[in-house]
Order: sequence, then C-alpha cells, then structure tokens
Amino acid sequence: MAPPPPPRQLLLHLLLFLSLLRAARMMGSVAAASEGDRALLTLLQRVQSEALRALGPHDFDPKFYVDLPLVPGADRAAAEAALSSVGTREEMEAYVARYFDPAGSDLLAADPPDFQAEPRGFLPRVGAGEARAWALEVHALWKDLARRVAPAVAARPDRHTLLPLPGRVVVPGSRFREVYYWDSYWVVRGLLVSKMYDTAKDIVLNLVYLVEEYGFVLNGARSYYTNRSQPPLLSSMVLELYTATGDLDLLRRTFPSLLKEHSFWVSELHNVAIMDNDGCVHNLSRYQAMWNKPRPESATIDEELASKLNSTAAKEKLYHQIASTAETGWDFSSRWMRNPTDMTTLVTTFIIPVDLNTFIFKMERDIAVFAELIGEKATAEVFSQASKARHTAIETILWNSEMEQWLDYWLPIDGNQGVYKWEPKSQNRNIFASNFVPLWLNAHNSGSVPFLDEAKSVGVMRSLHTSGLVYPAGIATSVSKTGQQWDFPNGWAPLQHLIVEGLLNSGSTEAKKFAEDIATSWVRTNYTAYKSTGAMHEKYDVEACGKSGGGGEYKSQTGFGWSNGVLLSFLEEFGWSQDKEIVCPS
Repeated sequence: MAPPPPPRQLLLHLLLFLSLLRAARMMGSVAAASEGDRALLTLLQRVQSEALRALGPHDFDPKFYVDLPLVPGADRAAAEAALSSVGTREEMEAYVARYFDPAGSDLLAADPPDFQAEPRGFLPRVGAGEARAWALEVHALWKDLARRVAPAVAARPDRHTLLPLPGRVVVPGSRFREVYYWDSYWVVRGLLVSKMYDTAKDIVLNLVYLVEEYGFVLNGARSYYTNRSQPPLLSSMVLELYTATGDLDLLRRTFPSLLKEHSFWVSELHNVAIMDNDGCVHNLSRYQAMWNKPRPESATIDEELASKLNSTAAKEKLYHQIASTAETGWDFSSRWMRNPTDMTTLVTTFIIPVDLNTFIFKMERDIAVFAELIGEKATAEVFSQASKARHTAIETILWNSEMEQWLDYWLPIDGNQGVYKWEPKSQNRNIFASNFVPLWLNAHNSGSVPFLDEAKSVGVMRSLHTSGLVYPAGIATSVSKTGQQWDFPNGWAPLQHLIVEGLLNSGSTEAKKFAEDIATSWVRTNYTAYKSTGAMHEKYDVEACGKSGGGGEYKSQTGFGWSNGVLLSFLEEFGWSQDKEIVCPS
C-alpha cells in the first residue's frame, strides 16, 4: 500500500478538487447565459453584415454595429423585418438612425468626485515645468474617460449589448466604449498616481461583479464577451489598491471572487499537465475561449478570413483559435501562428504562454498574502504551495538557460495526450517581449522568497539588451514585421511597464539604469506624439520617437487608458528634472 501523501500534497489535491468543482458550476452558468436572449446580438450581426455590403470596406468598423442600443420604443421584430429592404448607403444610414441610438450612448459621462485638477502630492519629483504641465493634462483625461452605465441597461438588458455595472467606469477610449479587463490594471495604476482612490476602487468592484455574475472577469463588459477572459490581473489591482489605502475590508470583499477567478484559470479548460525528464508532472495554464463562431464584434472580418477554408469543421476550429487569441490580449501576433504570414494557422490553444503563467503565479502568491491578512491560514498555505508549484513549473518547462529567457511552449496539435512529455524542441525560440515578463515578479515579492535572484536578473537583462527588441522609442513587441499590431515595430505601454518595473527592482545598478533609459524613451515618444496630435495613443512605433503605432484589424485608437496609466506611473517612479529634455532627440 502506498503511503498517504504528506500534508502539503493533500492541500494541493484539495485545491485542485475545489477548483474543478467551482469550474463545473461556472461552466454551467456560462452555458445558461449563452442560451438566453441573444436575439438583439443576432440582429446586430445582420446589421453589421448588411452595412458592410451597403457602405463598403473603407473605414468600416464592425464593432460599431454590435454596440448599437435599440431606440426606446423601437420594436426589434420590426427592425429585423425592415433590414431586408435596405440596399443603399442612404437607406442603411436612415435605417440605423431610425431603430438605434448611437454606439456608446448607453454609457453616460460621469465626472469622478475624487478628481482634483492638481491633487496634493501629485508627481513630487517632476520639477520640469513643461513635463508637469503635460502630466496634468494627461491626468485630466480621466475625466474624459470616466463613465457610468445608463440605468436603462439594467432595466432593459434585451435592448443593449452593454452589460450593467454597479460603479463608475473608466474606458480605454475611442472605439473601446466599455470596460476592458487587463487594460484596467494600468488604469488603476494611473488613478492611484492621480490620488483617485475611490474611482480605482469602483473599477475593481466592477470586475468583481463580473466574476460574481459569470465566474470570471470578461474580456470586456459586453454580452458578446461572455465567452472569454483576458490576462488575469484582478488580484494585482486589489494588491495595488490595498497597498495605497490599507483597506482591509476591500480584501475581505474581493477574496471569494479571487478564489473563483483562480478556479477558472486552473480548471480543465485551461490546465495543461507536462511531465519533465525526471518524471515529475507540472501543471501550467493556457488560453482557451468558450467559442467557435465568428467574434460578433469582428464577425465580418472573421468570416472573410474563414472563407479560405473549405469545411465547416475547419472554420469552427479557426473561430475557436481567433477567440482564444483575443483572450490573450495580443490580438493578433505572429506569436500565435505556425505561419506568421497566415492568420488561418493560429494555434493559440496549443501554446503555454510565459506571461499568462506569470500572472497566475502572482495571483496565487497574492491570494496567499491576502488570506494571511484576513486570517484564512489554511487557504494561505494552500495558495503558497500552489505558487511554489507553478514557480517550479515555469522554471522547468519555460525557462531556457542558453537564451536566458522564458519561452512559450508549443504542444503537439495532433490530439490531447493527457499528460504531455516535455521536449526541448517545443520551446518557441522566437523573440517576443513576453519572454521577459517574469522580470516583473522582481517588483512583487510579497514578503516571500524572490522569484529571481540578482544574478539571474542580470543575465535576463543582458539577454534583453541583445534581443533586438530595444529601440530608440521603447521595447518592440516582437522582432517580426508581419503587419499584425502585436508585432514589430509596435510598442505597447503594458509591456514597457512590466519589464521596466522588473528591471528596476532586480537589485542591479546596471538594470536600474537600463529601466530608467527605457522609461525615458517611452515618456519622450508619448510626449512628442501628444504635442503633434493632441492625443495619447493606444500603441507607438518604437523605431521613430513620437510616432503612433499601426497595423492590425482596426485603426489606431486614442484616449488612451493604459498609455495614460503607464506614463503617470513612470513619471512618479523616475520623476523628471528641470534640466532633462522631454522632446524626442533630434
């Protein structure tokens, strides 16, 4: 008879059992929701398709049409019937005006009550007048991006794709008229710099509300996003807010939802087991949307792509991969494709991503810390052990000592093997900024053993130096120029921030200098672009200081929530002296 497992293993077995139980319940509730009233969304997708036919592809944004709320008093059945007689551009424009309110009109402007034009203690290390004046303008953008969901959304949900939320929201900007999940982490970071603690708390509680309603945080607060999530950073938002305010009641209020979200990410849907060369089995997570149809917000784009395929089964597989790639937040990138020039070769669900497992590791460590703070000692032990197991898995399966980077791991696509056997050739040796995201854990030790020691951090930093990702205006997302927006030459604020924070807290003087150099370049490109366009941008071209990014399936957007948050965070961390030039170097 085999001896009973030791207490630590028992705790991990219990955690896995509870996670699977919660996940089963969650999947049932998601399925029930998907079987509910989808009539409006079905109509709006028809409108989207007919609008493309009537208006043509030039400047056509399919998302606009699925964001339209029905006009109060308008009959959906009558709108469906009338659509069949729409043919010309003029008829389509008249049809939309008759039956629908403008996209975004069900979100109302809402001045945040905790906004002050210049908060006490705002950016004390920014001494340069030009830099400070600009920072105050970016700070003021929170007012422009603040919204509240109109009461009509909760009263008549069948007339809106927008979902009701209990608190004020901050949207990213432009076509992104609703709350988004991972964007919100950097919005919260920026709001904390702006001393807007109540607004930051509202954002966190809105995401908690989504967990309570759906079992996980949705990609965004729309009915068409209920099939997928986004990079999981809710525990990180809670930690940042608790660190700034000491609000222990917030930890108690959010704790059950954090456990539920963790269950989602370690459930059978996302979990992958891999046996290493010593026979040890490790559990890591992958992205996997609960969807195999065109994304409603991009249905015309997805259908055109799938038209290259011959069978219904092949199209459904592609739609599943597209939605799963949207869950990554990196939509789209050569990172997820077997052939970087062909979107139909997406294999996202067969990839174990470095950054996703970094975020889940941090979630597990955060939950352990929160459990200690609120007196849940047994739960703290369970999650402490879970985080250690994931740490070991990341280092065993994803770390590449030759390259001194963490690499995504590609699973075979010829069927589920149950427990996969680790193969060194399955590590993706292509260079992406995500290969360096675990550096971020340097900034978040939570009082426990550091994820990285100083020597390893220095090695990773030197690998980043020679990676081909570092450019005059920031860190590129990849080294491949494919036309996809999460590839070269685009740089994105979240990736700059994750890597800079990790370098800054690595313990090395050289790494701290490197971190400040990257942040300085990023601030300058943001500033120069702002001065020439009057806007903060969603992404930037790292080859040319002051140039916004491009590529992808929609126009580059302005606003912009996470760019504002990262900019303010960098200015708070590094300051800006009076003698330091803020414009791009000539």
